[in-house]
Amino acid sequence: MALCSMRKARGCWRFIRALHTGPEAVPAPQKDAVKRVFSGIQPTGIPHLGNYLGAIESWVRLQDKHSSVLYSIVDLHSITAAQDPAVLRQSILDMTAALLACGINPEKSILFQQSQVSEHTQLSWILTCMVRLPRLQHLHQWKAKTAKQKHDGTVGLLTYPVLQAADVLLYKSTHVPVGEDQVQHMELVQDLARGFNRKYGEFFPVPKSILSVCVLAFFTEASMKKVKSLRDPSAKMSKSDPDKLATVGLTDSPEQIVQKFRKAVTDFTSEVTYDPASRGGVSNMVAIHAAVTGLPVEEVVRRSAGIDTARYKLLVADAVIEKLAPIRSEIEKLKMDKGHLQKVLQAGSVKAKELAYPVCQEVKELVGFR
Repeated sequence: MALCSMRKARGCWRFIRALHTGPEAVPAPQKDAVKRVFSGIQPTGIPHLGNYLGAIESWVRLQDKHSSVLYSIVDLHSITAAQDPAVLRQSILDMTAALLACGINPEKSILFQQSQVSEHTQLSWILTCMVRLPRLQHLHQWKAKTAKQKHDGTVGLLTYPVLQAADVLLYKSTHVPVGEDQVQHMELVQDLARGFNRKYGEFFPVPKSILSVCVLAFFTEASMKKVKSLRDPSAKMSKSDPDKLATVGLTDSPEQIVQKFRKAVTDFTSEVTYDPASRGGVSNMVAIHAAVTGLPVEEVVRRSAGIDTARYKLLVADAVIEKLAPIRSEIEKLKMDKGHLQKVLQAGSVKAKELAYPVCQEVKELVGFR
């Protein structure tokens, strides 16, 4: 009986696949034991320097290390905040262009748009019915965001960590790159996997975190922990910062980058040292310099001996300009070809669906829907 059900599911999927890609397409086999990496990023338009150094560079390395890697532009998560449809539409394409320009290769990883794979929301609802309300209310991000929004926090904002869990578990992912401030959300993913397995039998791998101070993935707006605002070293670099001099975008011109680093907050000591606790601004410059050059922090400091901080900021600006120049050029080139970007996302979504569909069908059978 089970074999008959699985055959029907496969036959149904072949029909769905044919609608997308034609009659000759053959779905890739599902291998439950494959080590699989999943991460995602919200479509906030063109990423900034923190996004690139914190998440995207790590993503590029991961796709070279692992045979099964999925990266999702998580547009469903983005609407937990109000979005202008036209802006969101463009932001999805801009983020796609930026990821490709930074080195994400659709031949090595699956790059796709979350909302185009309906199984994400189907699994999310099943998992939502397994989690207690207080568990979500006690997550620190819910507390922090609702504190800012007063009584305007939506149900979507409360439950999006369950959708994140569905994003990961839908592909039977084994590893997820996360930042230290997202440990709670990753624990929820793991607990939901264990809870499902206890109730229905061993099915989902319990995914492990790829935890690094240099990695923060789709659980928030991605940004490197050590890349701080150029205007406030106590805060992370953020696209939403009202001070436009605080954040370096990947498509900023050389003139804009120089201006932002020239205005960057440091202190009244001219020597270049690395001491984040007492010299946040200068240490941020050193961290950025080390990240874009690939040199150890100690070597960056050694080479900067005798240079005052005013001159050093311009030296860092030059290093950032050199690092971002080819990326900026490629982003602008890719943005001109909207059709290509849409095809990349469509092809990636079909590949993601090949993996997601059979898993979701099995979940439905276990739960009793089929």
